[in-house]
Amino acid sequence: MEERLQKILSRCGFGSRRACEELIIMGRVSVNGETAELGSKADPGKDTIRVDGAVLQYTEPEKVYIMLNKPRFVLSDRDSSDPRRSVFSIVENSDGLFVVGRLDFESEGLILLTNDGELANKLSHPRYGKEKEYQVLVAKRPDDKQLKAWRHGVILEDGEKTGPAHVQVSSLSGKGAWLRVVMTEGRKRQIREIGKTIGLPIVRLIRVRIGTLELGDLKSGEYKQLNENQVKSLRALVSGKSRAEKQAAAYAKLGKQEKFRKPGEQKKTYKPGRTDRKNTEKDTEYSNGKRNTDRSSASNYKTRKTDREDRKKVITKKKVM
Repeated sequence: MEERLQKILSRCGFGSRRACEELIIMGRVSVNGETAELGSKADPGKDTIRVDGAVLQYTEPEKVYIMLNKPRFVLSDRDSSDPRRSVFSIVENSDGLFVVGRLDFESEGLILLTNDGELANKLSHPRYGKEKEYQVLVAKRPDDKQLKAWRHGVILEDGEKTGPAHVQVSSLSGKGAWLRVVMTEGRKRQIREIGKTIGLPIVRLIRVRIGTLELGDLKSGEYKQLNENQVKSLRALVSGKSRAEKQAAAYAKLGKQEKFRKPGEQKKTYKPGRTDRKNTEKDTEYSNGKRNTDRSSASNYKTRKTDREDRKKVITKKKVM
């Protein structure tokens, strides 16, 4: 069965789909002797796929899911040219794994390592809007104005405005404070840039949750395999929903009673009531000119004047009688 190349490469441990797309764009992937292009498809059981000239020996690898409490001053990337310590030097047998939810060099906390390219791609994609929770120590105690700005979105130096976030003070610490920050987007060094922009320098930044996966009591530098329930929970978090389900959920939040048709269900036809039929007849008369009430028409004005005079005569006769 043919599949997109980036999906095949991702399953074989070459990184996320986005990273595999970069391999294809750089011309490092070929199919049956021809350089592959972005969007190319292949059947790993029939076609010969090469990466950097080496034939891809395709076997469906066993899925691995590891959560790590990344220490401070450790890289999240795999860069052979950088001598600094990385998360891959902490986790044993991590050659085929890649990071989901990278943290910058100074930050610490929860990250996920896996060879499941499909899940990694969905967890990394902003369309699923998964939450990420952080404990953030700031050097100053924030005021209401700073908290409000962070919650509603801050325009950074690059001109981009951040999305809404849940921000609250957890505790005070000397001249500073610990904040609980929950957000659904994750640009590079975003929290540090926000703190810099609104005048709250970041002292420590610890991620404690990615979607349904919580750091718990895992100590700094420790890691462990996810259990079956944790993996299922992450998959459910990024599972797609139909358009009708999304609309129904949206209306439910608004408190509206709206029925959505199921696939194949016929839309109910509207039958006008008695009042509707009367209104329709009147509209038809007006459109046919039977009840022309154009006040600018001289003839109509004379007709209305004559009608009023006739009614007055009838009323006068009744009074006399």
